[in-house]
Amino acid sequence: MGDCIFCKIIEGSIPANKVYEDEFVLAFMDIQPINKGHVLVIPKKHAALVHELDDDSASKVFQAGRKISAALRKSGTKCEAVNLFIADGKAAGQEVFHVHLHVIPRFEGDGFGLKFPDGYESKPTGEELAEMAGRIKDAVEG
Repeated sequence: MGDCIFCKIIEGSIPANKVYEDEFVLAFMDIQPINKGHVLVIPKKHAALVHELDDDSASKVFQAGRKISAALRKSGTKCEAVNLFIADGKAAGQEVFHVHLHVIPRFEGDGFGLKFPDGYESKPTGEELAEMAGRIKDAVEG
């Protein structure tokens, strides 16, 4: 994709600190890490949003994320846990519109976390859950 920064990294016109690469994916250091060791895993085939990925590419991205997660734990990087995170769309916080999986080393007191919205503690009724599940199921099958 012409002006996609991640596509330019894949083609080699923009440098990156690569940690893993195969024919399907590329993993490299995030230039604005949440914690030291923060890695991005991207499919080599451009897709802006997750649902635009083919099944094989989606699988390869997650498989590489699993490898990077294990490597972080063995690397000597401060890493008590790992977050695997994808922001899928602008409202979700996506800034670069090429699918990317964040592999973020975590440790107690690192200051990062998800903020739950007001009302989060109010659980939906069983009827509300069933109705939403039905709509999603219909969309999956349709």
